Amino acid sequence: MVINEAIERFLQYSLFEKGLLKNTIKDYKDDFDCFLKYFPYIKTTDDLTEDDIDSFIFQQGMDELKPSSIARRVSTIKSFYLFLEKEKIKDDLVQEVIMPKKEIHIPIILNEDEINRLLDAPDLNTKSGVRNKAMFEVMYGCGLRVSEVVSLKNKSINYQEKIVTIFGKGAKERIIPIDEYAIKFLIKYIVEVREKIKNSKNSPYLFLNLKGKPLTRQYFFLEIKKYAEQCGIEKNISPHTLRHSFATHLLENGANIRTVQRMLGHTNAETTQIYTHLSNKTLHKAYDLYWKNI
Repeated sequence: MVINEAIERFLQYSLFEKGLLKNTIKDYKDDFDCFLKYFPYIKTTDDLTEDDIDSFIFQQGMDELKPSSIARRVSTIKSFYLFLEKEKIKDDLVQEVIMPKKEIHIPIILNEDEINRLLDAPDLNTKSGVRNKAMFEVMYGCGLRVSEVVSLKNKSINYQEKIVTIFGKGAKERIIPIDEYAIKFLIKYIVEVREKIKNSKNSPYLFLNLKGKPLTRQYFFLEIKKYAEQCGIEKNISPHTLRHSFATHLLENGANIRTVQRMLGHTNAETTQIYTHLSNKTLHKAYDLYWKNI
């Protein structure tokens, strides 16, 4: 089959059967243009081989393309090859490939002083302030994702054993310790706020708005931004900043990276490894500051 005809069939399949967006199809076309520019000798599907993807990665690497761009283009070509196999147009094209490592994007973290200011920002004289204080303490103290915080159930907290049971990505269960300080504000929230909300006993969710409905991630995001501005934090933070800061502070205080990996629910240790970069960066800053002041 002529290669352009095969590509067009794949694009039509992606658009009408898989329901991909037109912008995605346009990106696919750009990826194929790039691929065929590297391999002008590919005229038909018979010219395709199992080595094409590795060669494509190598050629783009030589042109100093970003690893993230290479990975996206390779994903397109691999999907195309799988389509050809599925349609019995060409067999044995896909093999395991070693993708280039993506750039490390260092996340924003708060130092311990900034964390304390943020956690102390909610007004404990208001119902929403008591609830938000409890939420922030739980998220930072347990390193939770914002989706895990807003979907936390009453039964997830074991107050006697001081643990939180989380079902994270892929419904994987993990057990995380929770400190007495966070428990103190959780109990304060439950007694002073949650139990007084109408119909709250009918909801399995721990954190509710004042109408008895579960909170949203968007609400959490806006509250974090509001409190950060109130306490003079100029960094562009998000709810996930609490999780990043949790992991970094644990490592800075001597926690084992495998332990941190388990608490965060990372499948791959390399995902957790980024926080060692942050920790080392902080240590170097402290070292440099010391030598400047002696």
